Amino acid sequence: MRREELIEIVGREPLFTTGVLLGPESDVADVRKQLSRWKADGTVVQLRRGLYALGDRLRVADPHPFEVSNALVPGSYVSLQSALAYHALIPEAVFVCTAVTTGRTGLRQTPFGAFMYRHIKDEFFWGYESRELPGGRSAFVARPEKALLDLAYLTPAAADPGYVRELRLQRSETLDRERLADYARRFESPKVVRFAGAVDAVIGEDAEGWETL
Repeated sequence: MRREELIEIVGREPLFTTGVLLGPESDVADVRKQLSRWKADGTVVQLRRGLYALGDRLRVADPHPFEVSNALVPGSYVSLQSALAYHALIPEAVFVCTAVTTGRTGLRQTPFGAFMYRHIKDEFFWGYESRELPGGRSAFVARPEKALLDLAYLTPAAADPGYVRELRLQRSETLDRERLADYARRFESPKVVRFAGAVDAVIGEDAEGWETL
């Protein structure tokens, strides 16, 4: 395969897999050797085995961090601090993209940044949806209520009554209180239920503040 053919196939794709380069007559070993040569000369960059992006000189646009996160670990969704920042629930900027998976906990370093994955049980892998990203792309992202509860479940300090205050939640009026309570019960964890109750109290206080104004 020539470089021109590669660009014709994936030139507008932020990410691509080895599979999209394989045709009926393709030899997998040859394609992998070519990708290895292109990696060496900067034509492509590799994020993990079988996942690539075009190099800086050829790439039209960088992939969105959430798209990279989903692609790096299939069977994951963006959650925790990254989802909370995406939903504008916390004021802090997040520099490591955080996600949950039923696989292993770990940190992945890529040319497009760092990606942290936290392990959750299979029975807690829900509460996310496909969200549209710039450029017509999409990624699986936790609903705001689930992102909060994932964080509570995975954070020992969430048992502290003051932990919710430390999060400095904003735009709390956008949270669905019924969904929050329902999701918390599904965890069957006293810590998560207490955390949800503390969040609900903050929502109520904020609502009273708006009414006073």
